[in-house]
Amino acid sequence: MISKSQIKETVDQYYNNPEKVKIGTIASHSGLDVCDGAAEENFKTVAFCKKGRELTYSKYFKSQRDAQGNLVRGIVDEAVIYNNFNEILLPQNQQKILDDSVLMVPNRSFTSYCSIDAIEDDFKVPILGSRNMLRSEERSESQSYYWILEKAGLPFPEKIDNPEDIDALVMVKLPHAVKTLERGFFTAASYDEYVEKSSTLLKQGVITEEALKGARIERYIIGPVFNFDMFYSPIEEEMSPIEILGIDWRFETSLDGHTRLPAPQQMKLQGAQITPEYTVCGHNSATLRESLLENVFEMAEKFVEASKKHYDPGIIGPFCLQTCVDKDLNFYIYDVAPRVGGGTNVHMSVGHPYGNATWRKPMSTGRRIAYEVKRALEADKLEKIVT
Repeated sequence: MISKSQIKETVDQYYNNPEKVKIGTIASHSGLDVCDGAAEENFKTVAFCKKGRELTYSKYFKSQRDAQGNLVRGIVDEAVIYNNFNEILLPQNQQKILDDSVLMVPNRSFTSYCSIDAIEDDFKVPILGSRNMLRSEERSESQSYYWILEKAGLPFPEKIDNPEDIDALVMVKLPHAVKTLERGFFTAASYDEYVEKSSTLLKQGVITEEALKGARIERYIIGPVFNFDMFYSPIEEEMSPIEILGIDWRFETSLDGHTRLPAPQQMKLQGAQITPEYTVCGHNSATLRESLLENVFEMAEKFVEASKKHYDPGIIGPFCLQTCVDKDLNFYIYDVAPRVGGGTNVHMSVGHPYGNATWRKPMSTGRRIAYEVKRALEADKLEKIVT
């Protein structure tokens, strides 16, 4: 792991010209929200793009500034284009980023396209957030987010160790064989259905035998999905350091297409159309019944404390608790993002409902990150929010 002293040394150099500090992120996932929020707080932005999918950032959301340097259009000041995202790890590219005083906001694309080992051990750029918690997002890790949730005493769906023990509806979690960053998830209510569906998906090339052997099987929670976009500030001294900024939920193909069909039509689907896929293609915003908000804060408090205990210094900045709520209004955490969530673009520019109420101005996750950088720079505490 990159040492605290090495990051502090870099941060100290950034202090020499605080007005030149920039905020950067991989141009994918929630990259637009990060850039939009940074622009709102008057930081220059850098989007690290992959060739062939850069136009969103280099052309359509490219920034335009007036003679005084004020932003009049767009949000991306600089689009750095690599042949592949992992070229950001090359020493010469890292050095340029450091020379430009860039603070890196990690997102899921960063840890998916770049080696986590390299991010932990070799990536010298200060990361806004918890570098040592990024690995916990991998379900194959022994200390995955399930491990943290168990240590924190937080609820998550019951794991089924043996497919033959399936006696009610379950979700089988495994990666998609072709769409490597997507899911090959499927449901089953019995062992026979598990065998039937997995066999079909194997023949279709949607999943692999190896992935199926390592799949996580867990009880299916029947209820709505709420992704809670949270924030923890290690530099807050007067008010609550834990904030809820907003809530989002997902549009998934081809699942959402299935749910739009009348039941008789669903029953007539054949072949590859029968089993829906769970590929996220968009997000929407939501609010929560007020009497349940305290439950959310309680979960966040437990998660933060467990992260401090087991992953010094613990979670920093944005994190997302992805939950289902059952018929008795019990929450179950089925996924944890120890960084900016995947659905925060839905709140960029206009802010999150709860973040706006807390800060009395439009406060998206991206802007909250940038605002934390501004506060840290002013208080000489930047080293407390980076790793």
